[in-house]
Amino acid sequence: MIRVGTRTLALVLLALAATACQTQDEKPQPRYVSSSPNIDGPAKLASEAREQGYFIEFRSRYALSYGHSYVIFGRVDKNGSMINPEVAGLAPATNDTAPYVMGHFLPVPAETGWSDGDLEEEYRSASWRIMLTEAEYNKVVADIRKLKAKARYWHASLYNCNAFVAEIARSMGYKTPNIWLRPQEFITKLRQMNGG
Repeated sequence: MIRVGTRTLALVLLALAATACQTQDEKPQPRYVSSSPNIDGPAKLASEAREQGYFIEFRSRYALSYGHSYVIFGRVDKNGSMINPEVAGLAPATNDTAPYVMGHFLPVPAETGWSDGDLEEEYRSASWRIMLTEAEYNKVVADIRKLKAKARYWHASLYNCNAFVAEIARSMGYKTPNIWLRPQEFITKLRQMNGG
């Protein structure tokens, strides 16, 4: 009986991992910029958030596999260019492909920071930037830092980069799509589900 249960679990996990590979990435999506959902009233508050220049950007990028989702946060200048941005995302803690492949079956050690290509525009496949007031930004950053401290493992089906980003989005009060979507589709649906 245990053997059947193990085989069934392996098949379920393999099926879940395969669902992430069912769609194809499209060409890069346009950039979208919104104000925080908490700034839904006076235009003055939305304008204030833009002037203060604090932001979080939910983003996906192309990769050799099915892509990667993550967030970039920090400040922007008057032209909208990022100033010393920080990155938070979940990925296997290695450049070796073996743990990445193994992570489709068993949890593998993860890292939660920048990975190659995250800040390069040519790899961006979808993005949604939300302008925040300083108070909102400070709360979001505190939540991200707590999440980074507890996220230690990556698994393609159970706790992947989309699941990590979804936790950040939910902490901000957003609805989140299925974590088994390809990252480009995940970020696009996240924006659409929340009126961005």
